Amino acid sequence: MSFAGMMLVALALDLLIGWPAWLFARIGHPVTWLGALISGLERRWNHGPQRRAKGVALVLVVVGLAGGAALALQALLPGGWVGVLIGGVLAWPLVALRSMHEHVAAVAQPLVAGDLDGARGAVAVIVGRDVTQLDALGVARAGLESLAENTSDGIVAPVFWGALLGLPGIAAYKAINTLDSMVGHKNERYLSFGWASARLDDLVNLIPARLTGALFALVSGGGAAWRCMMRDAGKHRSPNAGWPEAAMAGALGVRLSGPRAYGDQVSPEPWVNAGAPDPGPGDLRRGLRIYAWAMGGMVVALGVGVLL
Repeated sequence: MSFAGMMLVALALDLLIGWPAWLFARIGHPVTWLGALISGLERRWNHGPQRRAKGVALVLVVVGLAGGAALALQALLPGGWVGVLIGGVLAWPLVALRSMHEHVAAVAQPLVAGDLDGARGAVAVIVGRDVTQLDALGVARAGLESLAENTSDGIVAPVFWGALLGLPGIAAYKAINTLDSMVGHKNERYLSFGWASARLDDLVNLIPARLTGALFALVSGGGAAWRCMMRDAGKHRSPNAGWPEAAMAGALGVRLSGPRAYGDQVSPEPWVNAGAPDPGPGDLRRGLRIYAWAMGGMVVALGVGVLL
């Protein structure tokens, strides 16, 4: 069975219709199901002694359930293209090709029109930092950083693991990524309990993050993205997010990362592509074009995989 073909079907469905609001209202979404499971287990387990061991148990339970259920479903699929089509439908909710573009475009549109409050409200949906004091350049930077990082986490990584391992691969990846987003934080509550989730998320994103950076660099049409990625990716606070962010920064000739506020705390992060100007509203639109071309390149690669 062609796992690459499954991913093409999933991407096509997501591009055409996304995850419809009426469907979400009726059944939710697989990520919300995972989130409910994680929240319930976290409330029960994240206290008392041996919190790191309990966090390991959380990972084993959540990833095991997600991957195991997907493996059972995959075993029931018929052979040939019928199985590929059904598998693609099952994988469809686990990619975010359309929503990624829609969320960032929702930031770019009011920003270009001069509606700073509207742009702040839209970017607050996709970033965790304090956006209330961001100016137009800060909003554009936050939007570009989210676009670069979440292209890897939300699209390239699930497609990579799905193309490699089928439904169990994409389901297990989404479970790991959801665990990291919910409990993989470096604060008092989650530092020990979320340790396994954060470390595993770093591991499963090692290859996809670098592939995402390579896609951005390939479609940008010049060597600046490659040079910036190879020089500055390691400066980022994340072992993975620096690769797509540095490639995007080099492709657009802007600086990204750098200091940012979380609540009343300012995190003094180093710049990626330091010395370049801050991105403006037009750069956010240019970033969306690079995103679109990069996703087209990923689809071509999957198509080649189907033919081989």
